[in-house]
Amino acid sequence: MIFENDAQKATYEMILPWMQEMFGEFVGKRLEIPEFGVRVGSAFAQTAIYPMGDDDAVISTRAYVVTGVDLTPDLMHFLLRENDRMTFGAFGIDQDGDVFFEHTIVGSTCDKPELKTSVSSVVLIADEYDDLIVEKWGGERAIDRLREGEEEEAVQGS
Repeated sequence: MIFENDAQKATYEMILPWMQEMFGEFVGKRLEIPEFGVRVGSAFAQTAIYPMGDDDAVISTRAYVVTGVDLTPDLMHFLLRENDRMTFGAFGIDQDGDVFFEHTIVGSTCDKPELKTSVSSVVLIADEYDDLIVEKWGGERAIDRLREGEEEEAVQGS
């Protein structure tokens, strides 16, 4: 695994046992990059450690909520109003028009309760909102799109 600074490596090594302890069988780690995946219900969140400057790092947890949704003014208004209610994190739209929920914390000052609150908030909010958004505005829950990709790979690999 390649790290861009010492703080990124130290943050990854610090949170690795915490993630495994807090999320158990629901967490996986990537071998090539400092990132974890956490699955709860129909939501899947990625927690990545990024360098911040030369001497710190951030821990960013992002869950894709809905893909392939029509980004209507009504949906955008809903997401912005919900952002106003959120204690941790916010909804966003990526370059492909997919809806995600994300929260970021500073690595050097992170402790175990803060990490648990950050990751849990993201994955639980994504799990709550994916069904609500699909029901009202369409699109696909991110986990369903991921499953379809896995099924296609399995069929092609046969």
